[in-house]
Amino acid sequence: MIGCPILAALLFLPQGWQAAISSWRATQENRMTKSAKQRLSHFDTSGQAHMVDIGSKHHTHRTAAASAFVELSAAVLAALPSNPKGNPLEAARFAGIQAAKRTAELIPMCHPLALTHVDVQTTVVPGGVRIAATAATIGPTGVEMEALTAAAVAALTVYDMTKALDKAIVIRDLRLESKSGGKSGSFSRDTK
Repeated sequence: MIGCPILAALLFLPQGWQAAISSWRATQENRMTKSAKQRLSHFDTSGQAHMVDIGSKHHTHRTAAASAFVELSAAVLAALPSNPKGNPLEAARFAGIQAAKRTAELIPMCHPLALTHVDVQTTVVPGGVRIAATAATIGPTGVEMEALTAAAVAALTVYDMTKALDKAIVIRDLRLESKSGGKSGSFSRDTK
């Protein structure tokens, strides 16, 4: 059973959305050339999605950082400290950390990982709340999805905790900021 209603909602999309997502995936797969499919590790030789076998990969220290932004009105920002549901920023931090630990339950081809560290920081800035998430492990695969999931769920939690005040809240700019470790090496959005 999933303890977070937001995570549960992500898993049980209405039938119409499921059909739309399936149609979009089919279109995207048809657009890919055979050589592109061979470069994507989550596709086998026939083009079917599968979980990558990481059993023979070396265990290395891997880190990732991701961020998101929750656009809030001045009135919602002013009301953050007096939210009747509690502190939305602390709830978002905890939700993000919990989500990172459950990423493999949400993203079908992700491997369950023994995370060595997860952190989520929320910062009130002009126009909203900036969310920064980091994840780390010593293992055979990266933690980009864990960092991205932490940032996304933290942003959704800020929305959930403040939606009574404003329905026009926007979650934007969910992105990988950096990663290190593994065969593909390091990535930093600042240097790209």
